[in-house]
Amino acid sequence: MTMVPAEGGPATGPTVLRMLLGAQLRRLREGAGVTREGAGWEIRSSESKISRMELGRVGFKERDVADLLTLYGVTAADEREALLKLARDANSPGWWHRYGDVLPSWFQSYLGLEAAAALIRTYEVQFVPGLLQTPEYARAVILLGHRSAAQDEVDRRVSLRMARQELLRRPHPPQLWAVVDEAALRRPIGGPEVMRGQLSALIEATKSPHIRLQVVPFEAGGHAAAGGAFTILRFGDQDLPDIVYIEQLTSAIYLDKREDLDYYAVAMERLCVEAEPPERTPEILGRILDEVARR
Repeated sequence: MTMVPAEGGPATGPTVLRMLLGAQLRRLREGAGVTREGAGWEIRSSESKISRMELGRVGFKERDVADLLTLYGVTAADEREALLKLARDANSPGWWHRYGDVLPSWFQSYLGLEAAAALIRTYEVQFVPGLLQTPEYARAVILLGHRSAAQDEVDRRVSLRMARQELLRRPHPPQLWAVVDEAALRRPIGGPEVMRGQLSALIEATKSPHIRLQVVPFEAGGHAAAGGAFTILRFGDQDLPDIVYIEQLTSAIYLDKREDLDYYAVAMERLCVEAEPPERTPEILGRILDEVARR
């Protein structure tokens, strides 16, 4: 079992480090036959705090981790130090920390997960996926929800969205598999010129070996994800479960229960079947681009 993710690998963000450390602490606790209540007592806390720690949903105090390791019988110096280092690293802020003025707390968790994912599968109904938006298109989308925002704030929000896309340009990028409703490609966000630029960028994106893009045509009618957009994140470490992310206007839902994951995985598979195959995507985008160009 690897105690610390390989340097430069996908799972290097603080969010995923917390999840990894939490999973390892849970395994050690169960192996030692200690209840969550007993572990909480040891660190002067509660059973629910231990549960949140093991799910990676809170930060870690190094003293608490050290006390738990002692309780669980972890005495080897090298093993203790590896886990304590993981606790220290898990408390380091992510790159998005500098955008805290325009970044809601519920979205920070998603950025940490997205940055660490090995596979990102997303379905979009209204807009082009954020990871594939051009700066001009992103600005138009952002203005829809922040019409009264100052220019500097809008610039910051666009900069944040572009910074997210850096993960697709790193040496070992995640696989991005996006399924987009045809309506999202035809909705004139920002006007014809912005849409021409966005459609051209999508055609270029389809040439990348780590990006797969499918279009659900109007002819598909009612389809598997009629409930709206969602994203499934898969990680490179077997200790981490898939996570379904569903964004709302002022919050987000994160699902990691097996039955929820299975439901959304089936919905995504149906969407991929109902969508046109990936090899047809450049042709479809080109046709829509020609129509926009004639306006």
